[in-house]
Amino acid sequence: MDKIEITGLRVMTLVGVLAHERESAQPLEFDITLEGDLRDAGASDDLADTAHYGLVAERAAAIARESKDELLERLVHRIAEDALTFDRVEAVEVVVRKLRPPIPEDLQHTSVRIRRTRADLQIPPRTSHRAIVALGTNLGDRVAYLKLAVDELGTGIIGQSQVFETAPVGGPDNQGAYLNMVVAVETSLDPFAMLRRCQRIESLALRQRVIHWGPRTLDVDLLFYDGVTIDSPELTIPHPRYAERRFVLAPLSEVAPELCPKGWDATVAPDDIMPLGPLADLY
Repeated sequence: MDKIEITGLRVMTLVGVLAHERESAQPLEFDITLEGDLRDAGASDDLADTAHYGLVAERAAAIARESKDELLERLVHRIAEDALTFDRVEAVEVVVRKLRPPIPEDLQHTSVRIRRTRADLQIPPRTSHRAIVALGTNLGDRVAYLKLAVDELGTGIIGQSQVFETAPVGGPDNQGAYLNMVVAVETSLDPFAMLRRCQRIESLALRQRVIHWGPRTLDVDLLFYDGVTIDSPELTIPHPRYAERRFVLAPLSEVAPELCPKGWDATVAPDDIMPLGPLADLY
């Protein structure tokens, strides 16, 4: 996983088991390493797509200042537990150093280091949502581009259609045939963050928007997100015109048939479309 590092956070607090340590605050120094997937933030340049390390540091400092813990082990556990409640943080390492240890020897500091994951601390899973995503490609190695999209959507995929080859609909003449499929994804991302993930995957495929409805290496379109309706300049859900396109409805009917218009197979104009089988069989 990717990492965000907070280094050398110093806080004065009461900590320790000896009598004088319970009477006077002493300096502690913290290093906090947040682990998670930062690829979306790298593509979007949006704070919402990463862990807000400023807030993590502020809350860790507040926990330490207000602490009445005797053991460093207890204090770093509570800081780790809090850090894991932040979006995008899947694991955390916390190091605390006691800069004035009550030991009659010449040493620089004593420290405790722990690493915890969400599973370790039995933190409830984040709210899960179902997103339905359509994939399409008609340039270059089309199968490789579909595989790229599926791989980047990750382990959250809970269903995928077979691949369909379809003649182009709209756009300039003399385009090559498309490969299309639909996947269902379980995600903790909000719909706008999910949109940014789709756009990031397109950018990995070097998608260029030069000609409207023109040929493209990869389309990654968010069709549905739970049962919500969104109409904004950035995002429209359900995706406009999905109900008019057989190359969307045919794979959608294999993943989420309840989302297809009733009787669509008889009413939507037929495209030149051919099922090719599961993506894994086409590698």
